[in-house]
Amino acid sequence: MTSTRRLVVKCTCGDEAPERCAQAFTVASTALAAGAEVSMWLTGPGVWMAVPGRAEAFTLDQSAPLPDLRDAVLGAGTLTVCTQCAARRELSQDDLLPGVRIAGSTSFVDEILADGAQAIVY
Repeated sequence: MTSTRRLVVKCTCGDEAPERCAQAFTVASTALAAGAEVSMWLTGPGVWMAVPGRAEAFTLDQSAPLPDLRDAVLGAGTLTVCTQCAARRELSQDDLLPGVRIAGSTSFVDEILADGAQAIVY
């Protein structure tokens, strides 16, 4: 019996560090295409990428469009915004794209400590 590999990607940045932000979304969507189970967490300025219109305004030469990468994660994986990070930016569930969840550190720790999980942080 073969188990699905699980990747947890944490993106701690947004427009202020465009290359790291794009790399996080690129790796998450590439892992999905490779058949991995992917959970992506947005923290700090990265939470803005879960707000309608924000990823659409993001540009980076030589990078796939961020909305496409984000939508791939939303379509086949899990996209989570950190509870405290959302609160610090006065964001609620209603401010986020459909399908994005808000969760805290307990959920994050559960995911990264699960058997077979690999976590990376950008």
